Amino acid sequence: MKYTRELTQGNILIGLWAFAVPLMLGNVMQQLYNLVDTWVVGKYIGEQALAAVGASYTLVTFLTSVILGLCLGAGAFFSMAYGKKDWDAFRNGLVTAIGGLALIVMVVVYLLLNYIIQWLQVPQETFADMRTYLVYVMAGFFATFLYNYYANVLRSVGNSVIPLVFLAVSVVLNIGLDLLFVIPLQGGIAGAAVATVISQYISGIGIGLDFIKMYPEYRPRKKDVRWDGKNLKQIMSLSGFTCLQQSVMNFGILMIQGLVNSFGAVIMAAFAVAVKIDTIAYMPVQDFGNAFSVFAAQNFGAGKRERIREGVKYAVLSVVVFCVIVSSLVVCFSHALMNLFVDA
Repeated sequence: MKYTRELTQGNILIGLWAFAVPLMLGNVMQQLYNLVDTWVVGKYIGEQALAAVGASYTLVTFLTSVILGLCLGAGAFFSMAYGKKDWDAFRNGLVTAIGGLALIVMVVVYLLLNYIIQWLQVPQETFADMRTYLVYVMAGFFATFLYNYYANVLRSVGNSVIPLVFLAVSVVLNIGLDLLFVIPLQGGIAGAAVATVISQYISGIGIGLDFIKMYPEYRPRKKDVRWDGKNLKQIMSLSGFTCLQQSVMNFGILMIQGLVNSFGAVIMAAFAVAVKIDTIAYMPVQDFGNAFSVFAAQNFGAGKRERIREGVKYAVLSVVVFCVIVSSLVVCFSHALMNLFVDA
């Protein structure tokens, strides 16, 4: 499905929400990867395995937020280039990829895995399960980068639907593979992780191939494969700030996880479920902010400063209303939400 949305013209509120809703749904679905693992493991393997997956979740979420932040920064660069109609900068920016950072993070985690688990104060009875899960699930870290990188490139040209489509297919596939690997094949916690990794690579590689096929005008040409210090500096500058913004809260949760782990598997399991519910609740608000950043970047590139100021008013109002509604729902249905994952 090839189309672009010009956020530099038309009704601001309608345009923002039309662009933001697929992005919100997409990132909520991205959280479902681990959420599905949590549900399957909690229901079909046991409390100890649930504690291991839950403790892994905060670490994986923190690392994913780092990559997501880097990709969002790159997306802001592409959005500004799109707003300026500077196609040379756009194509060169695609060459100046930050995928090497994802590989570096993955290798470092593998090398320090035992030390990281110890630092998180994981109980001895949960240590082996958590290590097994992380060994397998971290293999999909580069796939997470691929998906988020190309998703942000597509969103920079106003297409927030294609990332949602690929993620929806991948999540459905993950549910099926989780049930297959854990129940009839009895793959245990490793089976749940392998199901997630397979699904992640299908979405990451699939969205990259789709972008190349559907947007040939943005494919880097021979002249675009060059060193451009100015573009690299701008991408890294934007990525640094968005990386900090995306990861700081998840780092705080990771710190708390270390304290929670010292209380034993039962408390770890309860905290794991609560964190997931909290993440699903606040993620759409964060995603609306990410959608607004694309709006601001496109209009900044097009030189429409007044439209950005007008957009801020609509964005703040939308976020306040959304937060009140979602917070009320979580408080009212907290028991029912917890019971989805654990027995009363």
